[in-house]
Amino acid sequence: MLSRRTVVCLLVACGAWAGTPRAQTLPYRDARLPAADRVRDLLGRMTLEEKFWQLFMIPGDLDTPANDYSHGIFGLQISPAPRAPLGGPGPDPTPGAAARAHAERINAIQRYFVEKTRLGIPIIPFEEAVHGLARDGATMFPAAIALAASWDTTLVSRVAQAIARETGSRGIRQVLSPVINIADDVRWGRVEETYGEDPFMNAEMGIAFIDAFERAGIITTPKHLVANVGEGGRDSYPIDHSERLLFERYLPPFAAAIARGRARSIMTAYNSVDGTPATQNARLLNGIVKKEWGFTGFVISDASATGGATVLHMTEPNTPEATRHAFESGLDVVFQSQYGQQRPYLDAFQRGLIPLPVIDAAVARVLRAKFELGLFERPYVDTAAAADANGNAEHLALARAAAAASMVLLRNERGTLPLAKTLPSLAVIGVDAEEGRLGGYSGPGVNKVSMLDGLRATLGAARVAYAPGPGRLVTTTVTVPAEALSSPGANSAPVRGLAAEYFDNNRLDGAPRLSRTDPRIDFRWTLNSPGRGIPFDWYSARWTGTITAPASGVAHIGVEGNDGYRLYLDGAVTIDNWIKKSYGTTLADAMWTPGSTHQIRLEYFESTGNARLKLVWDAGVTDDTAAKIDAAAALAKQSTAAIVVAGVEEGEFRDRAYLKLPGAQEELIRRVAATGTPTIVVIVGGSAVTMSAWIDQADAIVDVWYPGEQGGAALADVLFGDANPAGRLPITFPMFEGQLPLSYNHKPTGRGDDYLDLTGMPLFPFGFGLSYTTFEYSGLQIEPAVIGPAGRATIRCRVRNTGTRAGDEVVQLYLRDVLATVARPVMELKGFTRVALAPGASTEIAFTIGADALRMLDRDMRWVVEPGVFRVMIGATSKDIRLRGELTVK
Repeated sequence: MLSRRTVVCLLVACGAWAGTPRAQTLPYRDARLPAADRVRDLLGRMTLEEKFWQLFMIPGDLDTPANDYSHGIFGLQISPAPRAPLGGPGPDPTPGAAARAHAERINAIQRYFVEKTRLGIPIIPFEEAVHGLARDGATMFPAAIALAASWDTTLVSRVAQAIARETGSRGIRQVLSPVINIADDVRWGRVEETYGEDPFMNAEMGIAFIDAFERAGIITTPKHLVANVGEGGRDSYPIDHSERLLFERYLPPFAAAIARGRARSIMTAYNSVDGTPATQNARLLNGIVKKEWGFTGFVISDASATGGATVLHMTEPNTPEATRHAFESGLDVVFQSQYGQQRPYLDAFQRGLIPLPVIDAAVARVLRAKFELGLFERPYVDTAAAADANGNAEHLALARAAAAASMVLLRNERGTLPLAKTLPSLAVIGVDAEEGRLGGYSGPGVNKVSMLDGLRATLGAARVAYAPGPGRLVTTTVTVPAEALSSPGANSAPVRGLAAEYFDNNRLDGAPRLSRTDPRIDFRWTLNSPGRGIPFDWYSARWTGTITAPASGVAHIGVEGNDGYRLYLDGAVTIDNWIKKSYGTTLADAMWTPGSTHQIRLEYFESTGNARLKLVWDAGVTDDTAAKIDAAAALAKQSTAAIVVAGVEEGEFRDRAYLKLPGAQEELIRRVAATGTPTIVVIVGGSAVTMSAWIDQADAIVDVWYPGEQGGAALADVLFGDANPAGRLPITFPMFEGQLPLSYNHKPTGRGDDYLDLTGMPLFPFGFGLSYTTFEYSGLQIEPAVIGPAGRATIRCRVRNTGTRAGDEVVQLYLRDVLATVARPVMELKGFTRVALAPGASTEIAFTIGADALRMLDRDMRWVVEPGVFRVMIGATSKDIRLRGELTVK
């Protein structure tokens, strides 16, 4: 038997007991050595399973004892400690306390990995931080699209520094941000997370964000490589772009994020690229990112995307094979959604499907990052610092300033704005005025100021009256709840829900393959089937039981979803839609008295997959839309001015087919405006809105995006003139959806831009935004006017505030290659600056142009600067060009 001393020596020699003083002498723990040497040493001590876990990341903690983390892990997305049970003492609700508690929890989890695992490899705690750390106690700044609308990289850098301070103070060392996808189809539900439609702006804004985090020792993860929106503006739809288009339009922000921002991680997209899932696209990952760009960081998948080749793209027979091809193609870290999902990925490692050199290369990238972060020497944070850093007064003031800077004045007829603070009465209308929505990937905020709160604080509560209006959506039906459904259970005792029978054919033939009780009929079988043994694209189902009308009674009942269904009530066919063609809602008259019980049978079949099915009725639904609009109009009529706050519905996997305001909000605007009271429309949302049905009735329109937790205070600043709006659109607003996609920097057409029944021009162009003052441009100079391919030129002009108010102007520089060997965009943004000017003041604006702005891909896909003339355009928008000249490359 070995002595205890011998055992201890053996454990130390192989790297165990990492928290002991003797372990500090191991090469990988010696901070004086180069990171490459430390990586090499540690890698040589690791088992295959330990290597795997360094390439696996999930949301998680140590609260479930059955989850074995003894082999370590790449990192965890660690939520704050669970709240106390109902009735028990809860956590301190203050922002500082929430941040401190979160930091303490992260420290405790980190301590386990550093002190209790064999090699003591620290984890990388990670989180979302697109426009603020998405956790309790963190400041919520304006959405990314709003920050882009500021056209101010210095402001974005300041915001990012504040977010990084709050993030790092908790011990979080990686953020899954920013989103630098090109938002060139505004139907996409995730436009709000981006910096708009232009590659140059995405690069500049992305670098401002990334640089602030990386300097603070927090890894950024620009995403989603390479495009996350496809045809129809649909999220994660496949893209089949040519390499020319990829390199000219979609890849430049990612290349800049790596080369200039020094991002140390990158995330792949869910969609396929030219037929191959982005997660295992060798040309993209190994070829472009790692070889051509020389990226030394690590590539992670989007959540659960690695297995998407198996269940979504159908390019792999199983997840282990998908894992093999992903790692061989350049993926370094698998991101999944929970513990337990590691099994098929670990199986690929244990079966030897992935070559060891490929594994070691990926692990080395991760370990190098951990050494560079200093995690081995400084794994813990000062929790008191977290309390001071999060949600402090300085950050809240910055959130307010950023919100005001991002708001875009789209219309201002007859000088309706700014409003006078002596205004006798103001009607504020719309649920968005009260809700103060923060947008996607948000925490709750620290001191959320709704628009109603902000206006009342400025004008006084007595002079501000509120009416909610009809809301964003009009509800006509609801899903039938489980309480209304009953069927025989075990021993014929009734249970809630309907008896369900599922068949592995689409004809209800034979014995059911699966039988169970479904509490209610509300299914979305997008990626899967109803259950084990049922093909996802070839099945039928029957639900039977009884349904009881509630106290309110029922007027209509029916089905919402893919057709191919029959509904029987009391033995009779009530709805017969037994044909596959589309999706919709079919209702039948019921007129059931309260408490009455009826027999029900619903039959359904599916023959291609991607099914949605709901059993719905109108019980308890009261359509008071007309009454709420009447009340809002009445309030507006008796007020000096009216503000209608209208919002959109969108988000991840919530793309919009229509860009008009949802529900009855357009009718609300028309009715309020018809009272004759000056009407200001405030748009809340992260993308474009069509306005043809009401724009001519609105006296003023302000787009506030999702303005962050101080948005209400900032809106009051803008509406009452304490801040002069200078936000500019980072996306193009179309007149109608039929114009989409619509971007200012398209290439020349083969004939024309217009339609038979509509212009090809936008409603509001890229770069558009009004001000309470006016600006004059003059004195264009291009020096030198002739340069060589590697030369540089300085473009200067003078801008003067010709109005009576101080304000900011956004000066925009566009270029056009007049004659090129391949088709080039009609214009491209190549510079912008935001400048503050007092009334009558002027300043000189200068842009420097070099090869990076002039280069193009020639016919042989080589980056070159071709000789010829470049048109230089300086303007207030992409349509409002004030100065024009020429630069010649010889």
